Amino acid sequence: MSLAKSESRRNFLGIGVAGGLALLHNSNAVAAIEGQHRDRPGRAKNVLVILEQGGMSHTDTWDPKPDTLVQQLSPYKPISTNVPGIQFTELLPHTSRIADKLSVIRSMHHTTGVTNGHPKGTQYTLSGHVPGGALEMPDIGSVVAHRIGSKCNYLPPYIMAPGNSEQAKESRLGFMPFDAKVFKTGGRDLSQSGWKVPGLGLNKAIGESRFLKRLDLLSNLDVGLPNNRSDEAAGWVKAIEQAEEGLLNPKTKTAFDLEQESDKLRDDYGRGHRGQCYLLGRRLIEQDVRFVTIDVREPLTEKTPGGTNLNWDHHDFIYAKGTCNLPGAGGGGRGRYGIGTWWMMGSVDQAFAALINDMDNRGLLEDTLVCFVTEFGRTPKLNKAQGRDHWSRAYSIVMAGAGVPGGQVIGATDQQGAFVTERPYTPDDYAATVYKKLGLNLEKTLRAPDGRPILLAANGAPIKEVF
Repeated sequence: MSLAKSESRRNFLGIGVAGGLALLHNSNAVAAIEGQHRDRPGRAKNVLVILEQGGMSHTDTWDPKPDTLVQQLSPYKPISTNVPGIQFTELLPHTSRIADKLSVIRSMHHTTGVTNGHPKGTQYTLSGHVPGGALEMPDIGSVVAHRIGSKCNYLPPYIMAPGNSEQAKESRLGFMPFDAKVFKTGGRDLSQSGWKVPGLGLNKAIGESRFLKRLDLLSNLDVGLPNNRSDEAAGWVKAIEQAEEGLLNPKTKTAFDLEQESDKLRDDYGRGHRGQCYLLGRRLIEQDVRFVTIDVREPLTEKTPGGTNLNWDHHDFIYAKGTCNLPGAGGGGRGRYGIGTWWMMGSVDQAFAALINDMDNRGLLEDTLVCFVTEFGRTPKLNKAQGRDHWSRAYSIVMAGAGVPGGQVIGATDQQGAFVTERPYTPDDYAATVYKKLGLNLEKTLRAPDGRPILLAANGAPIKEVF
């Protein structure tokens, strides 16, 4: 964010350092400021985030570089899309046919050293704030859950599915109340017949009548709670109410039941874990869950013997025709498959194209913001192990739906895909974009535990080309 932009926002709030300190002790002043900046209904009602964790190679997918140096060259050639002048690589044949519905942002970057690793890079993507400060910042989804809640009363407003990868733990509630906490479905392989979210039903030994009596007892024990007007207290009350509704409402189980979908549609998405995760995302959006994140990481199955690490962290043999765990691999390749295999880009290409078409056909794309993100890209140059290492100086994300203009590429990188050359954007800007699409006023502050006002995206601004 530019100095001028930052200064403008601070002046708009009417606080400098001294003013900010004064506000800590003047809740009425804070309330007055916040009253000027109410949230309004946005173009997006809901948000679906596809988080492909591990750092997907941008030059092998969304940002082909056919004229780069031989030692950096991807073996995957550019192909035309259904939009004249826009090309992806041949790893995206299905997605190339829906380019008219997508905005591809090729100028994403971040340069803070701490965010060049998976944990912090993922946290940065989930929150829109550089991690590591004195105050732990919440996920975008938790902020949204707190600010505008959800129309669905039998499911949490913020769900991550399955949410059991090594980076899923980087999700943060921060200083948001407990009812804004992400709900993670769990599940090793969503393609397995009869997959269920554990704990969605009452214990048979308890029963509904006994369960309701326990709730009454809990409310009697917390007689002082209704008079406690803190966000924390209110959050616990709402969380209990959500749990009650979720456990007793039969719609809860149905929402996660992929077998409710036709065989043809499940085939369209792809019968593997990734395709069914994407399909579950659409089902949850259809239930009016406000914020859904699909955190895909292929599981161990009979079809992937030894495969337990199938994400995008291709430090070794990125162009392997099967497993990357070849002689000479440095260890990072264990359980991972080459980017061009079905388990990697093959399943992504099919599932993402099916998702966008399915949501469009159902009218869901009209008011759902779909974001396809990764925490960074890969190095332009191949390393000694014929892999690509972490690279946060340039990478790509994709947006669709909720009024996002389709058929456009935003920003550009140099001939090698190493550095952004046009319209640079960061995860801070991505977060600001999501908030604005939902109608959240970026000048309406959050409250830190000490009462300090916190801007939603202090160092970001909405990506103007998607409005």
